[in-house]
Amino acid sequence: MKYNFDEIVNRRNTYSMKWDGGDLLKQIGLADRYDEETIPLFTADMDLPVPQPLIDALHKTVDHRIFGYSVFPPEYFEAIQHWFKKRHDWDIKKEEIVYSPGTVHAVNVAVRALTQPGDGVIIQRPVYPPFTSAIEGNDRVVRNNALKVDEEGYYTIDFADFEAKAKEENTTMFILCNPHNPTGRVLKEDELKRLSAICKENGVVIVADEIHGDLIRRGEKFVPIAKVTDDQSHIVTCTAINKTFNVAGLHCTNVVIKDSELRGTFSKEMGMHLPSPFTISALIAVYHEGEEWLDQLIDYIDGTMEWVVNFLAEHMPKVKVRIPEGTYVMWMDFSGYGISPDEVHERIYSKANVLLEDGKMFGDEGLPYQRICLPSPRPVIKEAFERIAREFADLK
Repeated sequence: MKYNFDEIVNRRNTYSMKWDGGDLLKQIGLADRYDEETIPLFTADMDLPVPQPLIDALHKTVDHRIFGYSVFPPEYFEAIQHWFKKRHDWDIKKEEIVYSPGTVHAVNVAVRALTQPGDGVIIQRPVYPPFTSAIEGNDRVVRNNALKVDEEGYYTIDFADFEAKAKEENTTMFILCNPHNPTGRVLKEDELKRLSAICKENGVVIVADEIHGDLIRRGEKFVPIAKVTDDQSHIVTCTAINKTFNVAGLHCTNVVIKDSELRGTFSKEMGMHLPSPFTISALIAVYHEGEEWLDQLIDYIDGTMEWVVNFLAEHMPKVKVRIPEGTYVMWMDFSGYGISPDEVHERIYSKANVLLEDGKMFGDEGLPYQRICLPSPRPVIKEAFERIAREFADLK
């Protein structure tokens, strides 16, 4: 089946946080202006229709007409095993899988279960803000192993600093984001092996957020960190269908933990969470029949990213940007304009009326940056960039 990702689906009045959540966004300080003309590209969900097999599966669930408490059938776990073996050559056993209603929830559970108050937890800023919240909100301490960035905007790990922080007596956890949000780095196998070895040697548990692992540029390769070492006794991996197949509203994260003791401690803190019947139907459908859609989606997003890079080179050459190795976000450096981050914000959010995410949300390392989420119909993306370019035309 050929999917038309240029189709614009009106999401207003569908309970969408992205398109109907203006009051909430203003309340939490994410938006100054939000009206019917706002183009929201701040959050990581897609404005693109999901795979047809998923729609068919959900219709079948609706047609049953009863939506009571649900349990996981064998087919649920078999679908997970099938997907990760086929896409990533990763063998997962049924008993290693723990369900969570969300990845942020799972990270918070891991912090509470596997560390103690006052412990240090390593993150790599600029990074997804809820990691900081999961640490500080649970009375743990951030150990920031800031990523290094070169003149071309390419990010790498400061391994000397990472090892020093891992060796600190009270450092007990590392939250890995791979593919990295917002920089888009996909770590190579040798980088993952080195991180794993340092953590294992120093008694540091790795909680790996790999939920963008299916959204990889053509020519790049994603490797789950659990695959790079025979000893996985210190590794907790978060996987999800939410980003891959645009079903964030169905709340489906699957946490893979090979070590039985680690899994037992995590599961005890997680407690019992029953799935929605729609969640079960969705996962089985997409992991068995969603690959054709995903391959077309990746090609579409790759094309959108190429368009953005070319547009900026022609109309806003002072913006430094590169196509990320993974994810569907782009990390744009506006420092070349020589204006403050506040003025950049004013021109984009208030004047152009395009809602992105300020880089400062990802740590001080992100101050001159803006993050944009690109899985929207290309006509919407084009209009957003044309609006932004007009507001910076006087700074050429």
